[in-house]
Amino acid sequence: MSWWTSRLLHVRRAEGETFLFRRKKTYAIDPAFGDARLVAMRTAAKEGIGQWPVIRGHLAAAVGDGEDLTFLLDGLATVSGPERWLGEAAAAAPDDALPLLASGARHVEWAWHARTGLAAEYVSDEQWKLFRARLTTAEELLLDVAEREPEWAAPWYYLQICGRGLQVADDVAESRFAATLRRSPGHTAAHRQHLQQLSAKWGGSHERMHAFAREAMLGARAGSPLGQLVAQAHLEEWLDQGGDPESPYLSGTEVLAALNQAAARSVYHADFVRRLDWPRAFNTFAMAFALAGDDRLARPLFRVLGDRATELPWAYLDGQSPMVPFLAWRGRVGA
Repeated sequence: MSWWTSRLLHVRRAEGETFLFRRKKTYAIDPAFGDARLVAMRTAAKEGIGQWPVIRGHLAAAVGDGEDLTFLLDGLATVSGPERWLGEAAAAAPDDALPLLASGARHVEWAWHARTGLAAEYVSDEQWKLFRARLTTAEELLLDVAEREPEWAAPWYYLQICGRGLQVADDVAESRFAATLRRSPGHTAAHRQHLQQLSAKWGGSHERMHAFAREAMLGARAGSPLGQLVAQAHLEEWLDQGGDPESPYLSGTEVLAALNQAAARSVYHADFVRRLDWPRAFNTFAMAFALAGDDRLARPLFRVLGDRATELPWAYLDGQSPMVPFLAWRGRVGA
């Protein structure tokens, strides 16, 4: 650095040398949750079919853990492009179910991309048509995988999501959720998906949704991540009431009591394990407590999170830039 550049970038003050210009810190949601495997898989997926062996290696190593496998597939599925070459990878290894599974997961995500996150009344006929077509393709792929690999939970997990989008009957939705749990008891993401299935916006009701969340929490060990379902359910009802940050719903006595009990049994419990997508649970409670005005319980969660915002639930406040409300509420509670 030249003397002149050095002078330009510094200012002399009485207390000593201080930077005048600093690079502004940028914030972004990490779709890999800091997991080195997912970082490698997402990078490989962007490079094309030649990197499929890298991706397959990580998926194959996770096959014995239903939650780990769906965690990796969820992170991989948000990368655009593999839908163009996963079929070729499957054709090259007709006895291998993993490329079919990855393709099914990608088609589920791709379907929701077509639908967008808009309320149903704002989704065009063409978007609905594309949404259903991609989900139908996904369902065919996933049913094939489920038949080939009857011990895997992953195809049933994605069939839960397909079923919600295709509006299958309640008994089919319940059977798919049960099928996931038989193969991977306590599967957190499967519980989150079933809670959506039971929500009012997908044809369920607040009563069924809250009952499911509470029953799942109380049926799990203390320290289980399933306590987040209670917070998620209350955020869903808050959203259904209009999603106003100033709404008194979350600060109601009964709601706050439920949130406190759920947090004590999960994120605030000594046996809670920070594994896989654990920031999702912390963000869910952080947002719920922040909106409820309980800064005392929101603040430590934000401090643990640091910059680890997750798209949900913050997209409920800003679907385009979820990091914006995360940072705003983190500052508002004094974290």
